[in-house]
Amino acid sequence: MSLIDFILHIDDHLITIVNQFGGWSYLILFAIIFIETGLVVFPFLPGDSLIFAASAMAANPKYGLNIWLVYLIVAFAAIIGDSINYEIGAWSTRAGEKHSWFNKLINQNNRLAAEKFFERHGPITIVIGRFIPFIRTFVPFISGGSKMHYGKFITYNILGGLLWTGLFTIIGFFFGNIPFVKDHFSMIVIAIILVSVVPIAIVAIKKKISLKKEFHLIHSLSSRQ
Repeated sequence: MSLIDFILHIDDHLITIVNQFGGWSYLILFAIIFIETGLVVFPFLPGDSLIFAASAMAANPKYGLNIWLVYLIVAFAAIIGDSINYEIGAWSTRAGEKHSWFNKLINQNNRLAAEKFFERHGPITIVIGRFIPFIRTFVPFISGGSKMHYGKFITYNILGGLLWTGLFTIIGFFFGNIPFVKDHFSMIVIAIILVSVVPIAIVAIKKKISLKKEFHLIHSLSSRQ
């Protein structure tokens, strides 16, 4: 089973997990969300789609999942995960030169995108970044690396964690079992990912336009001299 197959068909795989592990499935949900948000080297794990699928299953009595317990589990995992990621970021800044191998494990393009997003929007990025795949894994890491005060970080962390998990829990619970959604779940997952990365694309386009303007301005000034 490939990772792409697991992400695109997370609903089918989650059904298998619940049927095999029963109540232990909550622990598996916690582990996946915690690893995606807490370990900066695993930004590719499913987050949005997993919460969506688990909430949709909770709306169906035959699976035996409690929607409130699903929400509490994934929200707690997201908040704790970001806190751990913050500490990893702070550690990487303090001991980066001694452990250069660690930085080689990190996708530098995703890290740079998160840094630019953070620079543009400030601390609120901790909340906004929750809704953007890959970015949400790097934002707490960057927050720790930039020595943001933990009191400020944890406030945005809790707010973002509750909003992100709450939104996809509600959407999954009320819309996940609609026949059209169930029959086209893979397309829904792709749509969620595409919509989520729109803010990154907008920032990248604006940055490119800004750089072009600066280049033309410099070129114009040099031509006059």
